[in-house]
Amino acid sequence: MTQTVNISTSSVTKTLGAIGKAREFGILIALAVVIIVTTIINPSFLFSTDGWRDLLLTPSMLVLIAVGQAIVIITRNVDLSVGSVVGLTAYLTGRLFSDVQGIPIVVVVVAAVALGAVLGLINGALVAFAKVPAMVITLGTLYAFRGINVVWAGSNRVNASNLPPQFLALGTGQFLTIPILAIVAFVVLAIAAWYMRNTRGGREYYAIGSDPAAAELYGLRVTRRILTAFILSGALAGLAGVFYAARYGTVDSQAGSGWELQAVGAAVIGGVAITGGVGSVWGAAIGAVLLMTINRALPVVGIPDFWQNAVVGVLIIGAIVLDRVLAVRQKRRLIEARDAS
Repeated sequence: MTQTVNISTSSVTKTLGAIGKAREFGILIALAVVIIVTTIINPSFLFSTDGWRDLLLTPSMLVLIAVGQAIVIITRNVDLSVGSVVGLTAYLTGRLFSDVQGIPIVVVVVAAVALGAVLGLINGALVAFAKVPAMVITLGTLYAFRGINVVWAGSNRVNASNLPPQFLALGTGQFLTIPILAIVAFVVLAIAAWYMRNTRGGREYYAIGSDPAAAELYGLRVTRRILTAFILSGALAGLAGVFYAARYGTVDSQAGSGWELQAVGAAVIGGVAITGGVGSVWGAAIGAVLLMTINRALPVVGIPDFWQNAVVGVLIIGAIVLDRVLAVRQKRRLIEARDAS
């Protein structure tokens, strides 16, 4: 009996892994098609200094947010406040540079990431201890954090002239033609992917998302993992806020508006099941790159802004429908395997 159970579990694991890889490969193919078609129509989209740089640089902020969002969604939760966190930390970054002359860049980065982590902790604590659905909590903190930013910033804004040249250079600097911010985003992505795949903590996120009640009965530290997931999401949104200030140089109270939906869309399109327990941060990152590439490509080929949002909406709906179809098929296979055993 034990041998049969082990074989079934192994088969399920392999099947889920194959589905995940197939989803990520399919998104990569879609990304390649978008780039190739757009480049054929307008070669400067890729074969120019700015084209190549923007292709890698523009998605870097969304990649960070999508990675954090993916971890939260894998635990069967969602963080709708990340856009507001980006705005708050971006404005904090600018104010620190403008108000504290000579402050080291490292100190500013740490402060922004720490603020993001604290805001994430607030979300996680409300979800884990108050037992309120994450969508309700983070929808509330989305407006609360944005309100704080509006009150703090008012009608003022941080301009590039308020930021040190060394910091602004991070937003435009390159290493071997690859933007520095893109390199940092990739390193963070690689670390997160390794953690989720190779550590006990990472595997527990998947177990909690697959069946929270069973995870509790099994003795997993569900509350701790949910807190950690939201803290990571907030910290990565804080780092994205630093990226925002370095990339654009101008920060106001509306910085990061709407990014929470793009982050959720990137994760879902990238194969992270909205019901939790399935997906990878690699897929979420590829989904983020695909979304930002589409946003850049459609205007190049002369498609109005309305259709940009429509395309993103269709991609999200298609991804959710696909997840549902795959879940039903997997459930049927598990039932057949159980009956056969």
